[in-house]
Amino acid sequence: MKKLNTLFLLLALTLGAVSVQAQDENNPYAIVIGTNAVDFYAAGNDDISGELFDQYFNVSDYWNIVPSISYLEIKRYVGDGFSAKLNASINQIDKLGNVAADDLSFYSLGAGVDYNFKTLLNSEVIDPFLGIGVGYYWLDDTGASTFDTDLGVNFWFSDKFAFTIKSSYRTAFEDANFDYFQHTAGVTVAFGGTDTDGDGVYDKNDACPDTPGLAEFNGCPDSDGDGITDAEDECPNTAGLAEFNGCPDTDGDGVADPKDECPNDAGSKMLNGCPDADDDGIADKNDVCPNQAGPEANEGCPYPDTDNDGVLDKDDMCPEVAGTQANNGCPEVTEEVQKELNEYAKTINFNSGKTTITEDSEEALEAIMAILEEYPNAKFTIEGHTDSVGSAQNNMRLSEARALSVKAFLVENGVDEFRLSSAGYGEERPVASNNTRAGRAENRRVEINLKK
Repeated sequence: MKKLNTLFLLLALTLGAVSVQAQDENNPYAIVIGTNAVDFYAAGNDDISGELFDQYFNVSDYWNIVPSISYLEIKRYVGDGFSAKLNASINQIDKLGNVAADDLSFYSLGAGVDYNFKTLLNSEVIDPFLGIGVGYYWLDDTGASTFDTDLGVNFWFSDKFAFTIKSSYRTAFEDANFDYFQHTAGVTVAFGGTDTDGDGVYDKNDACPDTPGLAEFNGCPDSDGDGITDAEDECPNTAGLAEFNGCPDTDGDGVADPKDECPNDAGSKMLNGCPDADDDGIADKNDVCPNQAGPEANEGCPYPDTDNDGVLDKDDMCPEVAGTQANNGCPEVTEEVQKELNEYAKTINFNSGKTTITEDSEEALEAIMAILEEYPNAKFTIEGHTDSVGSAQNNMRLSEARALSVKAFLVENGVDEFRLSSAGYGEERPVASNNTRAGRAENRRVEINLKK
């Protein structure tokens, strides 16, 4: 009865362990296929053997071995290193301790729990385990219940295959029945885990189950090997830095290559990674004058001042003639120049009563043109005047025609027409008395005045 009470206790423990919430480790199922040896002598049975463990390794004299597949075990991992198991075996007994037997048949069934030390030992190959359970065996026509204790070790070749050896001590609950050792050796095949992408990381632990990856990244790939998974890597095929989300910074300027318009030349973030040698705010690649600071409007080049008058050509209305800022870079017509123009202008002569200029006036006209060329942006009015001889109406028409004739001569000889205008004043603006011959001669004149 003592052994029967123990049996009930062990059954309760076994059922309790099997009902534990499974944590579904990789390949939770396993099957063990192998052979077994049964030894009654080393189990310490009265009348047929010595003390417990006596002649434990005496294979030839006391072990009953069937040279074929004779042991089967099915296991299910239930979490925290524990596995539930069911096993069965067959044998032929011709050594019942120190008593010869006549090929007695032997069958056994068992159930129990194993605890594996693989995780605890942090081992990938050697996996020792302990087990307890209950069983039943049939020795020819006799049957008996047993309390089973196991000690074994798995030698894993991979995460699915192992070579397993185990020694079990099976104690009969009734004193009248035999105790025995059962030694097994076989192959363990683990299964049940799914690895869709074949990367060695099972789907339940694989963050990228359909794409082959690395165990260190939970099964996700790192194509460029920079330590950043492809899903988080903005440059998955080019090794880079974490600070740039996996992209490289070839020139080390703090701008990642994909955003760097000059990836091989160190530059500034403000210019998208491009250098600016002259610090004018224009990247060298867009700067026509990369070593001279200049405005963007002039493609990074400084504006010239061709005539060195302090007014840049872009603002200089007379870029090739020195002038003043007040006159937009053009020379100013002074009173002296104005006086000189009119000294020449009053020597322009016309044929009597006509508008045609006489040949002896050409020298004065050439001098006038030379002065006008010095002031290319200045505009002038050519004014015609007469004496009081004749009707005022005729004098007006004559003064207008003579002024227009001088303008036409200047335009024909290269003076821009837009700079010249003409007007006739007849006898309205005399500079001397018309009562004397000398006075009338002074009043018959042409003046060239700066247009205000």
